[in-house]
Amino acid sequence: MSKFGPIIMLAAGLAAGAAAGFWQGRMPPADGPARVEQTAAASASDRRILYYRDPGGAPFWSATPKKDANGRDYLAVYEDQEPMFGPPSKKPTTSATGERRILYYRNPMGLPDTSPVPKKDWMGMDYIAVYEGEDQDDGKTVKVGLDKIQRSGVRTEKVERRVVVRPVRAFGTVEHDESRLTIVTMRSDGFIEDLFVNKTGQHVHAGEPLFRVYSPDIQRAQIDFIVAVRSLGRNTSGSDADRNFDGAMQRLRNLGVPETRIREVRERGDNPRTLDWPSPASGDVIVKRIINGQRVAAGDELYRIADHSHLWVIADIAEADLAAIKVGTRATVTVRAYMARPINGEVTFIYPELRAETRTARVRIEVPNPDDLLKVDMYADVVFQVGSDDEPVAAVPASAVIDSGARQIVLVAKGDGRFEPRPVKLGRRGESHVEVIQGVASGEEVVTAATFLIDAESNLRAALQSFTQQETPK
Repeated sequence: MSKFGPIIMLAAGLAAGAAAGFWQGRMPPADGPARVEQTAAASASDRRILYYRDPGGAPFWSATPKKDANGRDYLAVYEDQEPMFGPPSKKPTTSATGERRILYYRNPMGLPDTSPVPKKDWMGMDYIAVYEGEDQDDGKTVKVGLDKIQRSGVRTEKVERRVVVRPVRAFGTVEHDESRLTIVTMRSDGFIEDLFVNKTGQHVHAGEPLFRVYSPDIQRAQIDFIVAVRSLGRNTSGSDADRNFDGAMQRLRNLGVPETRIREVRERGDNPRTLDWPSPASGDVIVKRIINGQRVAAGDELYRIADHSHLWVIADIAEADLAAIKVGTRATVTVRAYMARPINGEVTFIYPELRAETRTARVRIEVPNPDDLLKVDMYADVVFQVGSDDEPVAAVPASAVIDSGARQIVLVAKGDGRFEPRPVKLGRRGESHVEVIQGVASGEEVVTAATFLIDAESNLRAALQSFTQQETPK
């Protein structure tokens, strides 16, 4: 079998299937055979019969006139009635020197079979002459009939400069914003005499009292400060009094005594026994390690307060997508509990290590937490809008690219039914468009629908041309 054997068999199968589907789905009306016969008789001189079909619409046909089982004549099918051939082509125009030169004769069923001389196929149909100028406009373009373009639904779109956005999807976990965590501790030993915040999860505001404490160290520092204040009042010009005053005030500050208490001791001159310890930040108490009556030591963690107005989402990015993510990339976070309320954030950090078990990298996204919807340890679906901040580039719709694996081509519309298959070099792929680095320019029109039909036509023309070059006698 020749190298065109598989192509011939495939095309024959497609032609037979198309003819069967066409006649099965196109049942003639009651007076259809009579009308067809009248039309055939009126224009038999300039219409070519392709074959004869079953009068009942069954998928049977013949190369010569015949009758069916009921004695009815098979109906003649002319070239202009067959969709796969389209309306009859106009007779070739003649020039001043005579008729155009016949290049070769092609198979009437569209198979990649040509002949340098007139002949018939196995069904007895004449091969169709291909004249010079009808095969292709040039060596690069393929011409398709306008009626065939309309029937196949060919659509085109101009190449435009646009921002190619490609969504990268990942899974993440909601975590605390580490920069908004605060630990409450004392810088001296003491005894807890009362608790004002005694529940984990309780919300507190900055300056709100957390507990009441008695601390001997703070008591002694307050006494020294009262003495220094009185000494400063008696000797306004003494440098020693100034130094003692400054030193006593600094000791209170070193012990973490609030400025409001220092100002109160200075103005009143008394020494309160206990101190209401204020909250250093606003937020929710996520850790509580203190109970009423407890003795606490300097440095012990008493509370941990978290500000949940902003949170982190730690997303695991596949190693293949890591190159597309950078600091500042915008992301959309959606949690399972509130699927209809996505939250926008941006990447603020990419962790330097890769997890060997999953081959993923961790990316940190900072997001606001409106109405406290997000809860720590929630699972989140993350979509990174890769390329949304990049410069516009020449791009074509993804449906316009014909990818054979070894190369990528697009079909450039040249007008009047002419199309040029053109190889392209592609760049970034977006959700609906693909960047074209080389091959087409902005403003050119490319085919976006029914590309496979035109590509098949182009491949058929190339096969016929190659076959003609090999078989045509010199």
